[in-house]
Amino acid sequence: MSHTWLVVRSAILWTICWIYFVFAVLSVLIIGMLIGQRRIDPVVRLVSRGIVFLAGARLRVHRAEGFASERTCFFVANHVNVFDPFVLYSSIPQFIRGLELESHFSMPVYGWLMKRFGNVPVPDVRTASGLKRTYRLAREALENGTSLVVFAEASRTLDGYVRKFESGVFRMALNLGYPIVPVSVVHAFKWKRKGSRLLRPATVVVHIHATIETKGLGREDLHALRNQVHEIVSKPIAESLV
Repeated sequence: MSHTWLVVRSAILWTICWIYFVFAVLSVLIIGMLIGQRRIDPVVRLVSRGIVFLAGARLRVHRAEGFASERTCFFVANHVNVFDPFVLYSSIPQFIRGLELESHFSMPVYGWLMKRFGNVPVPDVRTASGLKRTYRLAREALENGTSLVVFAEASRTLDGYVRKFESGVFRMALNLGYPIVPVSVVHAFKWKRKGSRLLRPATVVVHIHATIETKGLGREDLHALRNQVHEIVSKPIAESLV
């Protein structure tokens, strides 16, 4: 595929995606207010799959035998591009919401959706009061049966490899006593990467790994848990980049 055609193709796909996204989000917001978030969840998944498809990617999902699909948990995934939330929403067979930087809630359309659907805000500048609110909202979501998706790198990869994980989500999982499920999003860097508007043809493969229990672990296990999850998430991604 020539670079010129890739640029033209990408421009067409972005235009189609934005029109579809704005129309779909506004529709979902209106319908959600009428019938509730859980009842409209299948529609949101359908919309997410549509966005991935219209952006030129195909999607495959592999679930490990040790994945406890009925357990409310933290899903910890690598972060590649702006389509990651839609890829994960299309792949994870649970009612999920995300831990999202608070500044994202002010973004047009996307921010409205995140705020209305109850994503948990994480302060851009960490303060004791801000983190306390994040913990409270996360606990409420989990107790109501809502699993939470977290990009533990806190920023998108620049080279395709998984960056170092921050400790926040692992400390939260230990304190709240909920399990962690590592998730690897493979080939997304080939499709769309940070700093580029090009949308290359790709088949994105999502690996939902076995559930990791946190009950019985203490603060002294924090770093080992973080390293374990990072290794699991990183392995299929590193193998795909060789």
